[in-house]
Amino acid sequence: MVFDFGAVVFRWRPIDLMMRVLPMRATSPETAQHWVKEVFQDFKGDWALFDAGLIEVEPLCQRIAARTGLSPQDVHAVVLGVAEELQPMPETFAVMRALHAAGHPLYFLSNMPSPLADHLEQQHPQVFEMMSDGVFSGRVGLIKPDPAIFALTLAQFGWTAEQAAQALFIDDHPANVAASIEAGLPALRFTTADHLRSDLRGLGFAV
Repeated sequence: MVFDFGAVVFRWRPIDLMMRVLPMRATSPETAQHWVKEVFQDFKGDWALFDAGLIEVEPLCQRIAARTGLSPQDVHAVVLGVAEELQPMPETFAVMRALHAAGHPLYFLSNMPSPLADHLEQQHPQVFEMMSDGVFSGRVGLIKPDPAIFALTLAQFGWTAEQAAQALFIDDHPANVAASIEAGLPALRFTTADHLRSDLRGLGFAV
């Protein structure tokens, strides 16, 4: 079982994040949504470079500031806020514990910049203690849904095509789910932990 992290295992509420770290600009859910789009660009553009490990925090902040009109300090506050926002989701964690206790090996494949990956490993060891292996995009220079990161992941895990076909990837983004299936790794789209639990039970998992 391979898990995405953001919005699957770790909490991701970008509107709340913006209202918390940029209260003078994100004064409502609507204005917060504007800044979510401006800063993260649907995880394309500048933030995609960060996810792929192709830009460091300081130049990232400078680039986003120049593009959006935010100050570099504001952007840096957002980056720090992302680290704080990424907290384990208890409901998903319970599903993972049940799978782990039943003897199912757990893995991860996450679009995550290296500084945030380091933060997660340091702050939330209880998640990583259950993982047999995993791939962070920022450490391999590739991001989902690029087919290359799925090929790299399967190779790193040491899986044959037959083994990959018996595994399952859980991700909240439809494009990543589609790319995983295309790469020979069956996938489910995550919406809630309850739906995931129901889907897994339908596939015969005791969760």
